[in-house]
Amino acid sequence: MILVADSGSSKTDWLLATPADGNKAFKCAGLNPYFLTEKEITRIIQEQLPDMVAYAGDVTEIYFFGAGCSSPDRHEIVTNAISTLFPEAYVSVDSDLLASAYATCGHEKGFCCVLGTGSNISFFDGEDIHDGQHGLGYVLGDEGSGTWFGKALLTDYLYELMPADIAVNFGKAFNPTKEAVIENVYRKPRGNAYLAAFSKFLSEIRSTDYGQNILRAGLQEFVDTNIKQSYPQYDRFKCHFVGSIAYVFADELKSICRDNGVHVGKIIRQPINDLQEFILKRDAANQSLL
Repeated sequence: MILVADSGSSKTDWLLATPADGNKAFKCAGLNPYFLTEKEITRIIQEQLPDMVAYAGDVTEIYFFGAGCSSPDRHEIVTNAISTLFPEAYVSVDSDLLASAYATCGHEKGFCCVLGTGSNISFFDGEDIHDGQHGLGYVLGDEGSGTWFGKALLTDYLYELMPADIAVNFGKAFNPTKEAVIENVYRKPRGNAYLAAFSKFLSEIRSTDYGQNILRAGLQEFVDTNIKQSYPQYDRFKCHFVGSIAYVFADELKSICRDNGVHVGKIIRQPINDLQEFILKRDAANQSLL
């Protein structure tokens, strides 16, 4: 059996291909090795996915793609954590950007952007991704991400810059205080996921001028910083998007891209299904060559 995983900072999607019952889907918390130790990752999988771990004796290959998995030392953390629970399986660990590229570009050249809890971009040459200078995380980067929008909303609310009627609804929904925000952002783990949770409020105020101004400002900043400044020949290839922000606010994203000469390709909420299809086809093709 082949197990494929796509992990962001907030959640991890797993898809297990079983011969008898087809695909089985599982979900757990995000497994970012920048924020979690090897033992913590093992514990989360063991506690949140007992039904999946029950297949350990039958799983032969595991392909894990995750946020924070862009360097060999981070690969090792995740590999060791998974191997503890699936000792008989071959484990491959790569970045979430490569997962998004496989799911959207396939074997074609193009740009792949992540707009979810965080944000990032890479160029895919048909075989490998080429990282740019972005992906600096929620303190220095993450333009146009859930974290960026959550931070913008929180800041406006706490500084009393948010329109009064919208501020009332925001307060009822979250009741954020300065003390609670500081505690969750600066002292507790997963500060990025905490901030991104506030971005859900954008759906409620999407039709307002205030909501549109924030949406367009964040998406424009992503296009300016991650696409146009980094890739002067950005108009030569399609630009694909993956993530909840890209998917939910696809209309605004397409509008911004159109205004900036960015050619939009696929926009998908999560890559797991397309990613598994790519992996299974590639695996079958490799087997036929043996």
